[in-house]
Amino acid sequence: MSSYHTIVIGSGPGGYVCAIRLAQLGHKVAIVEKYDRLGGTCLNVGCIPSKALLDTSEKYHQAQHEFAHHGISIKEASLDWKNVMGRVQKDVVQKTCDGIQFLMKKNKITVHHGHGSFVDANTIKVTKSDGSSEEIKGDKIIIATGSKPSSLPGIAIDKERIITSTEALSLKELPKKMIIIGGGVIGVELGQVYARFGTEVTIVEYAPRLIPTMDADLGKELAKVLIRQGIKINLGSMVKKVERKGKSSVEVTFEKEGKEETLKADYCLVCVGRRAYTENLNLEKLSIATDKAGRIEVTNNLSLPNYSHIFAIGDVVRGAMLAHKAEEEGVFVAEVISGEKPHMNYNLIPGVVYTWPEVASVGKTQEELKKDNIPFKSGSFPFKASGRARASNESDGFIRVYAHKETDEILGVHMIGPRCADMIAEAVVAMEFRASAEDIARICHAHPTYTESLKEAAMAATSNRAIHA
Repeated sequence: MSSYHTIVIGSGPGGYVCAIRLAQLGHKVAIVEKYDRLGGTCLNVGCIPSKALLDTSEKYHQAQHEFAHHGISIKEASLDWKNVMGRVQKDVVQKTCDGIQFLMKKNKITVHHGHGSFVDANTIKVTKSDGSSEEIKGDKIIIATGSKPSSLPGIAIDKERIITSTEALSLKELPKKMIIIGGGVIGVELGQVYARFGTEVTIVEYAPRLIPTMDADLGKELAKVLIRQGIKINLGSMVKKVERKGKSSVEVTFEKEGKEETLKADYCLVCVGRRAYTENLNLEKLSIATDKAGRIEVTNNLSLPNYSHIFAIGDVVRGAMLAHKAEEEGVFVAEVISGEKPHMNYNLIPGVVYTWPEVASVGKTQEELKKDNIPFKSGSFPFKASGRARASNESDGFIRVYAHKETDEILGVHMIGPRCADMIAEAVVAMEFRASAEDIARICHAHPTYTESLKEAAMAATSNRAIHA
């Protein structure tokens, strides 16, 4: 039986990053991965392939609708669906996963392929795809098994016509019509992907706005853009049932404002969140309980309350289900195990929606500030007033800064517009150092850049002195 200092179960962003950091700190590490390919959901059926499709669909959309505005004329843009999906799998997903495999070898991390489950508090059974198994021992064990798509009561995911994001990233054909249940991050991203490719897309969302966990005006602004791009949106709508009708049709019935409506499409994509993947880990053997969402309770240092040598990170514990949150927790745990003193600031984990325009947010929303009775002031700046945005024909959206009314400390930054996924990092850095809105307002930003809009929003938050608005 092989023995290691630390065993990491799961090779997603949290697991493989944790394993690498442990190896850097001198530990003998093994990683257990259920599937043949490393990388978990994010690299295989999540973040990476979805961003590849978003990029391809944006280029196609620009060729059809935007190039002429720039004086660029093309006869006709055609779509090769097989090559679209081929690029995603071969040039993006496969190469990225191969890169993780290389990093495992580089850092001398042993990879065990198979399903991991607890035999006892220090022993993991690895069951391989051929039915054979082996047992390995570890002084420390880290659970990083991620999550899987959720569904709604009464909706049977058949993975053919009623699908999740996993299937939506590898469809063999381009849908003519698609109904998306859920207007959260995944729903709006994939909705825009398929709408750009020519699919008639309808989003059905229970909440009164899109991306309901983010600042309210972001969802309202995004809805305007998506509707302009041809996506139909039904807000405040409760799905009652989803039914297959023959081999190639689906019906979705929902209630809106007291009235029932039924829509037909060839695909129904269910995007109603994700659930922690903790089944079949044999946690009951150690009397480790999970909550209704499958999550494991952990202490402040991410160890289990009754097992100080077992840790859990990423989607299987509390907090946002984000790859970068899992990565930070992986590094945190590796350094805790090594006797270091790391820290995690969960308030400063940015959230990003990779539509175009992009949406990004960090810190408190206006609703949270009001709920907590925190005195605040705000400043906004629209991209239509940005010279760089106009030069690029990217005038949709705005940046908003919330600052403490008395101390001027930045409490939240929320933006929708071009390159916001990258720009949010400046806000995170500033808030990590507890900067004031005045601090950002006094920093010289290169001209012309999109980031000038953050400076202007910060200026607007301090005595309403934005220059260009």
